[in-house]
Amino acid sequence: MADALGWWLAAITVAVLLAYQVLLAAAGRRRPQRLARAAHATLREQWFVAVSAQKGSEVLGVQTLRNSLMSATMTASTSVLALMGTVTLAAPSLDATFRGTGLPQFTPRLAMELVLIALLFASLVASVMAVRYYHHAGFIVGMPVESQARREWSEAGVAYLGKAGRLYGWSLRYLLLVVPVVAFILHPVTGPVAAVLVAGVLYGFDRFSPAAIR
Repeated sequence: MADALGWWLAAITVAVLLAYQVLLAAAGRRRPQRLARAAHATLREQWFVAVSAQKGSEVLGVQTLRNSLMSATMTASTSVLALMGTVTLAAPSLDATFRGTGLPQFTPRLAMELVLIALLFASLVASVMAVRYYHHAGFIVGMPVESQARREWSEAGVAYLGKAGRLYGWSLRYLLLVVPVVAFILHPVTGPVAAVLVAGVLYGFDRFSPAAIR
């Protein structure tokens, strides 16, 4: 009976998070201008175009991208440390589960530990890839504005910067999604409550309203 309730609570926790992402994707197709990700993608693109049109802005551009690269690097470091700690804590449970003969018996706690590992790994991969694309964009921004190479690589620079921004955003999102999973592991009842709270926090982050920001 306890395991059945645990599975229900785990399913509700994951379902709330998935439902929010589905609704966000649907809203992005209908009204992308109302979402922060679309607005910030446009901001990055316009920044690159503005920097490319201003002679002598190469150093400023590289410094700006270096700040973004360092932020993504810190996220990657946080993710890998959390991933290592989670794997260390989950190792005894995994060993006890798979050591016996026959099919392994999964518990709700073990399932959510695996979800936690998956989220942290996804955050690590997204942040590392963001570092990669910020690195490429930095080389392009560092080229002299009036050079032929800069003109040839400008379109790729916009694409790299956009890709880096989206990946960095996903890396932070995955870290936030960790909170309800950890809450469930600490006490299953708190999982759905934390999922609703995190969805509310994400809703505030995902909306784009300059009036609300002011």
